[in-house]
Amino acid sequence: MTDPLSPSPVLTATLLRQLYQGGQRNFEAVTLAGADLAGADLKGADFSYADLSGANLRGANLRGADLSYANLTEADLSDADLRGAMLIGTDLKTATVSGTQWTAADYDPETTHFPPGFDAPAAGMKADR
Repeated sequence: MTDPLSPSPVLTATLLRQLYQGGQRNFEAVTLAGADLAGADLKGADFSYADLSGANLRGANLRGADLSYANLTEADLSDADLRGAMLIGTDLKTATVSGTQWTAADYDPETTHFPPGFDAPAAGMKADR
């Protein structure tokens, strides 16, 4: 695991897509603030500790992705597929989550931060404790 306090690699959305298509799945602690990843197929990728603040992830396939401790403030996750994703300690409190699929995604009731009024159990998510 990367030290969360170490400098993060900065990627562009285009480079991320190329690396993913080439088989890379470890994007731990990357900085992709404001990236346009709408509709991207990123299933199973590791975005733990990543900065995805303000990213456009509308309709993205993040099924089974690790988003633990990722910063998703102001990100647009509308219609994204997060089924089976790991969302431990993830900051989603100002994210747009309309139409997002959450079934079987793991979260921590104490450290995962959702938008006001969001009901994780009703969305089909699984508490990890």
